Amino acid sequence: MDCRVVLAQVEPTLGNVPANLEMHVREIRAAIEAKADLVVFPELSLTGYFLKDQTSEVALTLDSDELVHIADLSRQISIVVGFAERGRDGRVYNAIAFFEDGELLELHRKVHLVHYGMFDEGRDFAPGERFRAFESKHGRFGLLICEDMWHIGSSWLHFLSNVDAILVASAGPARGVTENEPGLRSAHVWAKIQDTLALLYQTWIVYVNRVGSEDGILFGGGSRVVDPNGRETAAIAGFEPGRVEAHLSSDVLRRARVATPLRRDEKPWIISREISRLASGAQPQ
Repeated sequence: MDCRVVLAQVEPTLGNVPANLEMHVREIRAAIEAKADLVVFPELSLTGYFLKDQTSEVALTLDSDELVHIADLSRQISIVVGFAERGRDGRVYNAIAFFEDGELLELHRKVHLVHYGMFDEGRDFAPGERFRAFESKHGRFGLLICEDMWHIGSSWLHFLSNVDAILVASAGPARGVTENEPGLRSAHVWAKIQDTLALLYQTWIVYVNRVGSEDGILFGGGSRVVDPNGRETAAIAGFEPGRVEAHLSSDVLRRARVATPLRRDEKPWIISREISRLASGAQPQ
């Protein structure tokens, strides 16, 4: 793995796919000019987040003109983009797609839709049902969308699949303050999750969050990259649009995994056996 990635912390316009596509093209061209290998956008970056009754109107099929255009740009740089996807089954999903060399390399549909606080994603979206690693010319990746990262099994499955990096597209709101440290509580919590998963699963974490506001909700930004030792290597501060570049290297991965061979010593068959026992209703012993 030897990948120069650009994190595109953008402010989508709610429901305005043409304007959002123009913004994506600008960011993609800037990343190409910077000679990056990969550019990653936030959750629902092409459509906006609080779509509600607009969801069906702005949902894109995989052969839509907008995604075909982004696929064409991926001949020059690999791209991760978020959008409301209308599947062949007619249901709409909160999805991200990884395009490379003019092709759709992987599609991830958000598995863990949010149903608490200010969120009611199940009203608009159907849940995804899988986590799959895939091979890019830049490395082996796993994709997650926002809440997926809060469920530890999501990243664990990518860990078992030997990914080099987990790419996380997010639309995380800005919430809370802390007494003893500057900044928002939500940003500190996200950073703790990312640092912990990077360290435990010995993988690069690339987290890209959006900014701006919708329906009175401010999105928190805080896009960042964490290395396999749990150390931040790149970040965007503040609540404004911006971009930052990071270098994902296999040398760092190798040293972390040699020093602490957690994947080698993992025993997923025991976890599988115990999950089956608990799912069957067996009482703990």
